[in-house]
Amino acid sequence: MPTVGKKYEEYAYVLDFLRRGRSSVIKGREGPLVQALGEERLTLLEILAVEGASFEVGERIYIGKEGRTKVLSVLGRLSYDDLTSDAKAELPRVVEQLVLNNEKRFVALFNELQPVTPRLHALELIPGIGKTFMFQILEQRSKKPFVSFEDVQKRVGLRDPAKLIAKRVIEELTGNCRINLIVRK
Repeated sequence: MPTVGKKYEEYAYVLDFLRRGRSSVIKGREGPLVQALGEERLTLLEILAVEGASFEVGERIYIGKEGRTKVLSVLGRLSYDDLTSDAKAELPRVVEQLVLNNEKRFVALFNELQPVTPRLHALELIPGIGKTFMFQILEQRSKKPFVSFEDVQKRVGLRDPAKLIAKRVIEELTGNCRINLIVRK
């Protein structure tokens, strides 16, 4: 379990790798840069890579404090607008991969989300979930918690729940949401 108050990501997923990049976080900083998405807090990050290291888009890399091999330092947070066009293009695929790799954590949303206001349930903020699906999810989870995306799909008939969660993550990362369910501000 993540420690309370932990501010740093341990792992991140590569969105883009620039062999010769110019930092958008630290003025005048240049070198091999990685734009990545943090696994725990879903933070968009700019990372200074070790000279000569190479990265694949979608690769999960260690960025924790101790024992980094390909990463010199995490330069800081990026906004969605700071991402390269390649990083923006890769974001949906990488987010979906992250969601699938952390299935338990994201399936828990279907079990735990609560009403936001008397007329709006947090489940309805997930693309593709309207009142009908929301009521089915609430009814099913009251009988037994969901254990996987497949379980949600079978019991509620919601197609590709991982993709829907990934879409919501992207909406929150782009800053187009008043309420964040998943991405920590």
